[in-house]
Amino acid sequence: MAATKNSEEMSGLSDALAVIGAGLGALIGIYLAVFSADPVMKFHGALLGATAVLCALYVISSMAGKSTTERPFYHDGPIKFASVAAVFWGIAGFVVGAIIAWQLAFPALNFDLPWTSFGRLRPLHTSAVIFAFGGNALIATSFYVAQRTCQARLFGKWSPWFVVIGYNLFIVIAGTGYILGVTQSKEYAEPEWYADLWLTIVWVVYLIVFGGTLLKRKEPHIYVANWFYLSFILTVAMLHIVNNLAVPVSFTGTKSYALFSGVQDAMTQWWYGHNAVGFFLTAGFLGMMYYFIPKRAERPVYSYRLSIVHFWSLIFLYIWAGPHHLHYTALPDWAQTLGMTFSIILWMPSWGGMINGLMTLSGAWDKLRTDPVIRMMVVSVAFYGMSTFEGPLMSIKAVNSLSHYTDWTIGHVHSGALGWVGMISFGALYCLFPWLWNRRGLYSMRLVEWHFWISTIGILLYITAMWVSGILQGLMWRAYDELGFLKYSFVESVDAMHIPYIIRAGGGTLFVIGALMMAYNLWRTARGDEPVDAKNQPRVAAAPEIRATLAPAE
Repeated sequence: MAATKNSEEMSGLSDALAVIGAGLGALIGIYLAVFSADPVMKFHGALLGATAVLCALYVISSMAGKSTTERPFYHDGPIKFASVAAVFWGIAGFVVGAIIAWQLAFPALNFDLPWTSFGRLRPLHTSAVIFAFGGNALIATSFYVAQRTCQARLFGKWSPWFVVIGYNLFIVIAGTGYILGVTQSKEYAEPEWYADLWLTIVWVVYLIVFGGTLLKRKEPHIYVANWFYLSFILTVAMLHIVNNLAVPVSFTGTKSYALFSGVQDAMTQWWYGHNAVGFFLTAGFLGMMYYFIPKRAERPVYSYRLSIVHFWSLIFLYIWAGPHHLHYTALPDWAQTLGMTFSIILWMPSWGGMINGLMTLSGAWDKLRTDPVIRMMVVSVAFYGMSTFEGPLMSIKAVNSLSHYTDWTIGHVHSGALGWVGMISFGALYCLFPWLWNRRGLYSMRLVEWHFWISTIGILLYITAMWVSGILQGLMWRAYDELGFLKYSFVESVDAMHIPYIIRAGGGTLFVIGALMMAYNLWRTARGDEPVDAKNQPRVAAAPEIRATLAPAE
């Protein structure tokens, strides 16, 4: 009885803190909406205030209707929210990417409007795909994996909800800011100071929730996927804070000035930029790979020892590779060479992880024929291996002199983003939806099959077109005539890209169509519609749902 009473008191304290925090957010938002002279800050203040008021009302309503009846051990509400958000933002980001790809092929599609110009839609696309789609997929899977492998409920009552809602509020603020012309013009770090500050608060709570769940685990061993997720959370926090150090012009305005300048700013930016790829788009999704491929294949990880070597070597080496983005610049030559050297060494741990993921299917290769979800995840690992071979190759100075600033880099990035990040996320979402909503299986495996082939063909069209156009660009830019003058003007090189740009846009459009198929399939699955091909679906059970009589504070 005493324990129950203490739990009820802790629950009441959590509710009170949640209402106070939401109230404070509402006050700040209303103040900015009323007193800021900057119209974009007014709009974002109103967004913050409205979101905080809705959250406060939700907490108060839950307090009024709270029950002490038995409920599931795992806290899956925030995971469902983040999973749905990942699907929504993924489609939004892919659609914007297809639009700007068609704009490059046919510039008239800019419509001569500032809000639909390539310059504003391009950061909207990258942020929507990387941070909105990828970030929500990482939050959803990390919360799911941590609970199941630790046999522990997520730490905190409202803090997991704060993470998913706060993170998506950041996405909305950043995305609308790009369209309205608010940016600090840093690659993968475009949001202005106030959005960065809000994300820092959300990210610290994310670390507390994930770390707290690990600390209260019932399993003595921390599964390797959680090590990758933890390294992603910790390193991204460090990268984000250092790269976004800035001085705002006014606390009620959107404009700020970066703390660094010149080559120091460039070095800091690409220390951040490359490691955002390394820890956000690699380490986090490797955590996804190390849980969902063994789970779906119903096989243990091929080599647990290799997974540990993969983890430690990857995180020690990746952090040094950023300078290879700054070859032939004002950055000291020794720093460029250091970045190139560590990039080449990264071949080994990256391919060790790829081999570990692929060989996990030992004894279960027949599943590639019967299960398109497994096929999707295995193809993602193959793209991971290809991208992590191509990246170090392009970091070599002699190769970089041809590839840098060309579409070859765009093709490389998208072979990783669409092939590795996209496919492994699709596979994880196809696993999560039936497990979270307790369904017999996906609504249609045939739709998964179609999604796999359409998306794969789209990716291949995209990256091959960019390889061809990129190498062609590089060769045209360095071609000289017999008098030593440039043989081609820049406009001539742009004209030569027209056909590859049409192919690239077509491939991106196919990828969008595949994602729309996935969204329809997952919607029908979550709604509870009977699978149309249940007999053809593999019976992959989720982790058993532990039930216990928990006090509300848990």
